[in-house]
Amino acid sequence: QVQLVESGGGLVQAGGSLRLPCAASGGSFSNYAMGWFRQAPGKEREYVAAVNWSGWTIYYTDSVKGRFTISRDNAKNTVFLQMDSLKPEDTAAYYCAAKFGTRDVGLTTPGAYIYWGQGTQVTVSS
Repeated sequence: QVQLVESGGGLVQAGGSLRLPCAASGGSFSNYAMGWFRQAPGKEREYVAAVNWSGWTIYYTDSVKGRFTISRDNAKNTVFLQMDSLKPEDTAAYYCAAKFGTRDVGLTTPGAYIYWGQGTQVTVSS
């Protein structure tokens, strides 16, 4: 059983930055791919970014490319989402999730992830 705890959310003005850490415990972190997802009110949860077990394979949804950076520190069991040039449409609850395995398949699919954090709210004002 893997526990995931996100932090770092808050209120920021458009154009600002936030860094979201997600700390993992209870499992062998390097056995999991990690993803960040978000859900705005009235909308479905959507994929934002994903990184494979080693950190060498990374994916971003088109709307955040060039603005967000996902990274992981396997020694510290933590995955990060650096968010720059934030826009009001980035406002959402952000969740990290863990997908077991070292194969680079299904990294952008929410249903492939088996462990989820409680989420952290990001609000971007215009």
